[in-house]
Formats: sequence, C-alpha cells, structure tokens
Amino acid sequence: MTETPPPTDLRRKRIIYRATHRGTKESDAIIGGFFQEIAAGLPDNKLDEADELLDELDLDLLDWIMGRQPIPERWRNTLFDGVLAYYAQLTKPR
Repeated sequence: MTETPPPTDLRRKRIIYRATHRGTKESDAIIGGFFQEIAAGLPDNKLDEADELLDELDLDLLDWIMGRQPIPERWRNTLFDGVLAYYAQLTKPR
C-alpha cells in the first residue's frame, strides 16, 4: 500500500509544474527556475500567493520582470520580489 503525500506536497508539485510550463521559454526559465529553487521551503501561508502569481499572464509577468511595465501595487513586497531577485542573479555579469 502506498502512502498518500500530504496535500501541501502535492500543491508544491503543482506549483512547480505550472511555473515550469508557462508557454514561453523565458517564463519557464525565470519563473520556473525561481519556483524550483524555493518551492520545497515555501511556507504553507505563501501557497495561495504563489498560485495567484502563476495565474498572471506570461506577457504581463515578463513585462514587469524586465521593467517594460511598472509592477502593479498588489505584487509589491510579495513573492514577486523573489522572482525579480532571481532574474537579477540570472542576468548579473560574471
């Protein structure tokens, strides 16, 4: 008999899947990479926020990440700050 994983583990797996299968390679790399790094340690109280962020359109997310459009107030001081920091590390000159 197999043991059913806790619901939050399934939810984290779903978040990683959604983050890595966005529809564009850029989104998969940036958003997917960020969530692959943090999902295991993501507090339960941040799972709803992660789902809401992943509900945003790829084009909007990329515009905010790359500074082409201002970040909406609702995404300031949230998980999105982590996405921005992750992107900054990806684009940092070596």
